[in-house]
Amino acid sequence: MEELIPSIAAYLLILTRVTAFFVTVPLFSYKAIPTTQRIIFGAILAWTLVYAIEIPPLEIDGVYLLLVIKEAMIGLAIGIVAFIVMSAIQVAGGFIDFQMGFAIANVIDPQTGAQSPLLGQFFNSLAILLLLALNGHHMILDGIYYSYQFIPADQVWPAFGEGRLAEFVLTTFATSFAIAFQMSIPIVATLFLVDLALGITARTVPQLNIFVVGFPIKIGVSFLVLFSMMGVMIAVMKRLFEVMMVSMRDIMIILGGG
Repeated sequence: MEELIPSIAAYLLILTRVTAFFVTVPLFSYKAIPTTQRIIFGAILAWTLVYAIEIPPLEIDGVYLLLVIKEAMIGLAIGIVAFIVMSAIQVAGGFIDFQMGFAIANVIDPQTGAQSPLLGQFFNSLAILLLLALNGHHMILDGIYYSYQFIPADQVWPAFGEGRLAEFVLTTFATSFAIAFQMSIPIVATLFLVDLALGITARTVPQLNIFVVGFPIKIGVSFLVLFSMMGVMIAVMKRLFEVMMVSMRDIMIILGGG
């Protein structure tokens, strides 16, 4: 029994990081996946990692409790950074919906359980399918595996208090916002020109009820532009996935003190 305690201690540490990672990371944290299946998958993945990662023998004591807390914070931090980057899709949909007049028609996202703009929900579903088609879920699982190379499980406390961490989070926010702007700018700029043309028409033809005519025109033009720019949208989503993987790696390096 005493020989099994170090193995059980190592397994519980790995299980803590994996399950905390699954709570926040995109795709694996979505409510469409039953909680029971996520727990079972996390337990199997942690059991596999026990034989793939070298962890020195550990004893269950006060230091071990600190290690458990540290592992939970690391898993949550890595998943939150990935979620911040993927939230750029929702932001882009919000920009477009505001210009189209759909901002009031939010829907409940079945993946996250939060309110989401209409086109944001469409982009989010498209991004999930693209992520699966590109084997991005394999890259996400690779991220939790390679995190032990940057942040060993027996390291008592990573660099949570460094100024680089706050700077990195702000940079990630700015990058996500820039990508969201790139996704939405073709439609937003086109709708601005449509609004300008409708405003000129309203001034030149006062008899025309521009509010009745303008709303369906803006919707029709938006869908035409969206259809013609779909290839660009997918290319930007691929770029978003690359930023997500790089951000996960960078926060591992920062937390590991590298």
